Amino acid sequence: MPLFFFRIRTVDGTGICNDGVEFPDRDAAWKEMTLVCADMISGVSRHLQENAEWQIELLDKTKRTIFRIRLVAKTLTREKRPPAA
Repeated sequence: MPLFFFRIRTVDGTGICNDGVEFPDRDAAWKEMTLVCADMISGVSRHLQENAEWQIELLDKTKRTIFRIRLVAKTLTREKRPPAA
């Protein structure tokens, strides 16, 4: 069975799981990645800073990215506030 790896990217840095996981194929690896993401995303979103990004990637045996899920917190406009008194 093919070997896959997970990598999490945060503002603080990147973490890669050096222990590969075997899946029958890319579809099975994708399904597992979405389940892992679903388990993590509520905790991640509670601590996500403004204009920050979080990613989970699935890598092949050569550690090349084949799938990526991104959560982006982006400020689109800023309200002008009066200076504090």
